[in-house]
Amino acid sequence: MGFFSSVSNFFFDASIMSWDVLLTLLNLVRRKRRIGHVTPEGHPGYGGHWPEFRPPHEGDSRCSCPALNAMANHGWRALLTGIVARSGRGISFVELNHQIRTTYNFGPSFCSYVPHFAARMLKKSYDNDTFDLEELDLHNGIEHDASLFRLDAALEPNQSVKHIPFIEEMLASATGKDKDGRDIITSNDISRLLGKRRAVARAVNSEFSLSFFHKIFGSSNSATLLKIFGGRVDDLNSILLHERIPDGWESRVRQPYGLTMTHFQKTVLAVEFGVREKDWVEAAQEAKRNGAKSS
Repeated sequence: MGFFSSVSNFFFDASIMSWDVLLTLLNLVRRKRRIGHVTPEGHPGYGGHWPEFRPPHEGDSRCSCPALNAMANHGWRALLTGIVARSGRGISFVELNHQIRTTYNFGPSFCSYVPHFAARMLKKSYDNDTFDLEELDLHNGIEHDASLFRLDAALEPNQSVKHIPFIEEMLASATGKDKDGRDIITSNDISRLLGKRRAVARAVNSEFSLSFFHKIFGSSNSATLLKIFGGRVDDLNSILLHERIPDGWESRVRQPYGLTMTHFQKTVLAVEFGVREKDWVEAAQEAKRNGAKSS
């Protein structure tokens, strides 16, 4: 059974990647969506009108991904409309596929691949099963050490808990400006902080691990700040600190078939290849001597 599952997964992944390349090419020749019409009509968030925000209550499920948590914080409850269940529980993988696409304008190939990957990781059926957001924080599955926003799991097992100093440091590190003079986080800014996080985490966390796969995954997560949110500090302040979608917000990706994995790799690789962990060795050793969990 394991062999046939592996073969099936291989052909599925190959078909997704082929589809993704095709969508990337179609994005080059199709007109971009109009500003103000990126979120599809009829979906929560159309025209910048997002469902009511409500922070999680006791018993609600959240995870280490601010974007998914924000979807739940603007979620449905009882007769109220929303994106996904506000409880963050009982979410179907099929529903996640649809809602990620319409909320953030990731490409359909991207939105199919990620929930399928999560279902495999959790050993669940993509078509028939549901999950709670906290289940996605299986250590070294999707969740990984040296996050930009959370302490490592060995230091804070509940990965839904934000580490505010990390977030504030990142927001304050922005060196870019857009045409209107607003602060923008750049790929160099993210690379610099990833280098620091990896060096310090490696020094202070005796259980630290970070495979090449998870390095790329971490850079991919970070690169969404640049593509989906345009690196805009004012928007990221709301998304990262409060896990709230700002009023009037829409994805900065306007391509008709959304952000594809093929197009995304240019930004991911720019972030990853810009990481200089060795530049932070002294800071990491100082944090270790001080017995700090982070620095």
